[in-house]
Amino acid sequence: MTGERRGKPASLSIFFPAYNDGGTIASLVIQAVQVASRLTSDFEVIVVNDGSSDSTRQVADELARTYPQVRVIHHPRNRGYGGALRTGFASATKELIAYTDGDAQYDPSEFEALWNRLTPEADMVTGYKISRADPLHRIIIGRIYHLTVKLMFRLRVRDVDCDFRMMRREIFDRVRLERDTGVICLELMRKVQDAGCTVLEVPVHHYHRLHGRSQFFNFRRVFWTGVDVLKLWIHLVVLGRGRQSMPVLFKNPTISGTVPPDSGKP
Repeated sequence: MTGERRGKPASLSIFFPAYNDGGTIASLVIQAVQVASRLTSDFEVIVVNDGSSDSTRQVADELARTYPQVRVIHHPRNRGYGGALRTGFASATKELIAYTDGDAQYDPSEFEALWNRLTPEADMVTGYKISRADPLHRIIIGRIYHLTVKLMFRLRVRDVDCDFRMMRREIFDRVRLERDTGVICLELMRKVQDAGCTVLEVPVHHYHRLHGRSQFFNFRRVFWTGVDVLKLWIHLVVLGRGRQSMPVLFKNPTISGTVPPDSGKP
């Protein structure tokens, strides 16, 4: 963010936004506990259950009963991917915050690579997919989307949609997230870039989805995502809004105006 030098943070929050991920969330949380315990003794693992209708709630609650470092936040209703991320960022209490999705398309053990890449000057380490493990039509749509938004938002990172990141909590002294949809990744990376944060990149593996199905790849969702992207582009690029000069995330945890989530140990 500036030229200041900082040591390696001593504490780590890992969180998973989860929507109907009952078939994968248990293994992810267990892996996260294992990798975090290798990195630091001061850590927490958070599951943000975004109004799932499957067994996600029950599985997550059982994990919280089993592992003292695990806690669960339940949204009473589905708030969208962005809403789940905002809750996760707002609920994290440690110096470093890492997250990935609850569908197991990324390997939590690779958080260690991000941890090791974090230099004193870096504010964020983000992954980029070595190879995308999706059906051909998703790969094509994904590449078109990625190239389009990279040009529109003038982003310097090579993979804006790789939801495998680790960042310093202090980033949110200058960045406020507002979107509840999947365009939150664009919002995050553009605002981080505008704030002058230093972002490093690490290659990570991407795996086939074994349970559930994508909530994005249908015509209606693609259309409305396009509308959201256009609105965000006008707001951040054309109008140049969205920059924040005062600490915002932890005074206002970005979830105001919604039904408060059910949080804590079961």
